[in-house]
Amino acid sequence: MPHRLPDLPFPTDALEPHMSSETLSLHHGKHHATYVEKLNALIEGTEFATSPLSEIVAKAHGGIFNNGAQAWNHAFFWNCLHPEGGGDPHQGALADAIAKDFGSAEALRNEFSTRLTTLFGSGWVWLAKDRDGNLGVESTSNAGNPITDGKMPILTCDMWEHAYYVDYRNRKKEYVESFWHLVNWNFVAANFEREAPYEP
Repeated sequence: MPHRLPDLPFPTDALEPHMSSETLSLHHGKHHATYVEKLNALIEGTEFATSPLSEIVAKAHGGIFNNGAQAWNHAFFWNCLHPEGGGDPHQGALADAIAKDFGSAEALRNEFSTRLTTLFGSGWVWLAKDRDGNLGVESTSNAGNPITDGKMPILTCDMWEHAYYVDYRNRKKEYVESFWHLVNWNFVAANFEREAPYEP
């Protein structure tokens, strides 16, 4: 069954002023849609023809991986955002893990933000959980995803230029600051509790 472009979990103008309707229309309706379209063409007649996206990310290579991972990454990214997001993670297992592994939510934000503003070229920055339940921040180039290393993605931010250039031009720091006003901590906390990766 072909993969489909998932709907955004909010209206295209819901994240303003931090992320404009124009950015979301282009980013979701053009860039994300193109990855899904290319993936469907590439997997036809292959072992991945009926595979879920998370399996494609874990096992595929080349063009199938690149388009499959970008389809997964974007679907995950949209859910990491919420019009009423921001603030600190709510009390619970995630907040406890952040305190254990980073010292505080502020320390996590600082490390994550530094990775975002210093990432060279296109890619993603992730909060991920390893097999022992420990949290860490890592950056990946292009379509990279922690799933390929057996880790569980918890939170991500897109640092491809199409994610921010309409709204912020080359002002990466402003984009990163705005990102923290949108983080959907309920979704992040749910990811921390998962036994298997999110499936769009």
